[in-house]
Formats: sequence, structure tokens, C-alpha cells
Amino acid sequence: MAQEAMAGLENENVVLRAGDLSLTLLPHLGGKIASIKIGDNELLQAPLLHYASRTQTMAFDESDASGWDECLPSVAPCSVLLADGSTVQIPDHGDLWRVQWHSMVNRADSVTYRGDCFSLPLRLERTVRLSESARGFELGLDYSVTNLAMEPTPWSWAAHPLFAVDPGDRIVLPDSIKSLRLEGSGGNRLGNGGDSVSWPTAKLTAGGETDLSLAQSIDSGVGDKLFAGPLNKSENWCALERLNAGVRIKIGIDPADTPYFGLWICYGGWPDQPGKKQMCAALEPATAPVDSLAETGPWSRVLPPGDCFSWSMTVEFESIASVN
Repeated sequence: MAQEAMAGLENENVVLRAGDLSLTLLPHLGGKIASIKIGDNELLQAPLLHYASRTQTMAFDESDASGWDECLPSVAPCSVLLADGSTVQIPDHGDLWRVQWHSMVNRADSVTYRGDCFSLPLRLERTVRLSESARGFELGLDYSVTNLAMEPTPWSWAAHPLFAVDPGDRIVLPDSIKSLRLEGSGGNRLGNGGDSVSWPTAKLTAGGETDLSLAQSIDSGVGDKLFAGPLNKSENWCALERLNAGVRIKIGIDPADTPYFGLWICYGGWPDQPGKKQMCAALEPATAPVDSLAETGPWSRVLPPGDCFSWSMTVEFESIASVN
């Protein structure tokens, strides 16, 4: 593997390479993974707007809304009541995509950066590793979240990799997953938030059925967010088959650490305002089956003072020819 850009130049892009695969990281824009390419084939959603500085209150659709960000301490904007009786406001898609990340370790085979939240006293460290494998390439990510305060602090995390898709590409889940929890659906086409939706064939509220696993055209206007889980030990992966790109993207997790997969399927259905639309499928390992930290349940997590929690995930990029 080769690494470009010098350690400590946190306003510079960091590029990792393994064979024909390259990954571009932007520490100054929330540690965003801006690009994952195999040859000239870009696998992530392209920017909808030009890259620009972010504020602590702007909505996600006011940004480039592309690539791969990390959502902490919440995906949805919300107000959270803390144990001491105070209330904090958490912005859209959390804090970390808005702040500069700082270099911790740069090695020949990996880079580690950290980002500090501002709405809650949390720090995320993420190590990115890129390597060649027998059937393609592997991206490894190791995470650790730390409570920097002297009080217990609630948190929720989700990866936010927006993978570009073409019509006919397919999302694949373990056969044992037969239904998903609906977080939201553009035009309520699948129902209301909290509903159970069959997978992969779901009923439409207007009548008829749709194959949720199959990417549609950008003219379809689809924008749905769903969750799978809690997952068992054998349900530790999900995949996206990019037919025209000739690659299968498989995400692996440990359900004991991250028991849910969020699925954001967007084929022209977002942003709501005029302009460029997303055409992507986001496969999102997550600690909760809801987007809002304020929505509590058995999935809710609180870090003791000074404590940390660590977890990992892998992303395999395999030739579809080698899979079939």
C-alpha cells in the first residue's frame, strides 16, 4: 500500500492506495472519505455541491452530501435531556462531518485521525487500513469513542457511506432477514415511521409492490430509510452488487458491537429542494435502529465518565466474476 500526503498536513487530502484501488480522505472536512476508486471507476456518491466550510447548525443538504461521513452522536437533529437535567441540541447528521479532524498516527499501511464532537463531550478515533486480498481489496476501519466528560454521556453512531448505484444494481442481505423497520419514506410510499416493511418485496401504500433490493432510475424519486436488526451472529454482513462496475461491495461487522444495519436508498428522492439529487445506496452499520438519539430503547447507550468503546468493520471489494 502507498500513502500520499505528509502526516500533520491536516488541510491536505490523504490518499491511500492498494493496487488499482485508491481512497481519498479529507481531514479538514470532517474526516470525510471523499472517494473510493477502482481504476477510474468511482464507487461513492459524487458531491451535489462544491466542498465548502461547514457551520455547527447547517443542514446536511446545505453541504456536498456525498462520500462517506461518520454520524455521531446522532443521525437526526434532536434535543437530548441529560442526566443533570440540562438539554443539548444535536444538529443534522451529528457533529463530526462539520469539524476538522486531527492526525494521530500515520503508518505505511494505515492512518488514524480523530474528531471531537461539540454538542456532547465525545471523541471519535478512526483508523483506516487498505490492502489487497485474494479476490480484490479490503478496507478495514477500527473505531473508538471516548467520553471526555466527568458525567455519563449518551451516544449513537452510524457509518454513512453513500455508495453510487446504477439502475439494476442490487442490495443483498442475509436470507434470514425478512423484514425491516421503516424510519421514513418519501411520500410515505412504504408507510409511516416505525412500520415493519417486508424485505425484499414490500407493499406500497398506493397499491402494488416494489423490490427494495433493486436500484431504480433517478427519475423514480425514491428516498427511503430502513433498519435491519437487531442482528444475530450469522447476520454480520450486507452487500451491494454494482453490475456495470463489476464489483461486489460487502460490509462485515460484529453484531455484538453494532447490532443494526441502516439502509438509505435514494434514487432521485433527496434533497427536497431543486438541484442535483442523490443516486446512491448507503449500507450503514449502526448502534441503534433509529436515527434520533432522543428516541430511546433497549438499544440506547451511555458512556461512563472517561470510558471508551471500540469496534471495527470491514469493506470488501470483490470482482463479481470471482463471486459468481
